[in-house]
Amino acid sequence: MDIKVCGLTCLDDARRALDYGADCLGFVLYGKSPRSVSRMDFLRMLDLLDAPGRAVAVLVDESRAFAERLARDGALRAVQLHGDEQAADYVGYPFPLWRAVRFEADWPCPDPEAWLAERFVVDAHVAGLRGGTGVTADWSAAADLARRRPVMLAGGLTPANVAEAIRRVRPAGVDVASGVEQAPGRKDPAAMREFIRIARQTEDAL
Repeated sequence: MDIKVCGLTCLDDARRALDYGADCLGFVLYGKSPRSVSRMDFLRMLDLLDAPGRAVAVLVDESRAFAERLARDGALRAVQLHGDEQAADYVGYPFPLWRAVRFEADWPCPDPEAWLAERFVVDAHVAGLRGGTGVTADWSAAADLARRRPVMLAGGLTPANVAEAIRRVRPAGVDVASGVEQAPGRKDPAAMREFIRIARQTEDAL
């Protein structure tokens, strides 16, 4: 099971996440997010981290050309699409692709069947917001999807609830942002370490 710490904005937090055992580091390249980083700052941090294949670039309604260029420049783990991108525009995409989905009236949106994605990041649906809300996703619906597709469970995960979430959903990974923060984009080292410890301990017990 992969553990992803998302919404990273500074090098120190990214280094701590790796030291504590995170598998993936998420960086949000979306100007409207309080956890946003610029493309240049993102690539600079990747150079200084020296952790190829660990970073996930979270994009919202960017072009396919931008996503491909970023993946080439950054040696990423994946590009995660978190907006209203269309599956037809990503047919034949040559890099690992993760697709965020939310549940509306028990139905996943967008439809995972339309996407050739490596992972589906299940997040909570909050009107007008794109992740990092602190609201939990629908774990029952996520568990159903996880039986058919590889799911990264996001949405309101914290050290206090991640064990139950893993047991109920059995995801391919968990994704935390606001649940280990002191403030948007700045992580609480103790909470981050505890989240990773509990998630790994729960995985080992299953």
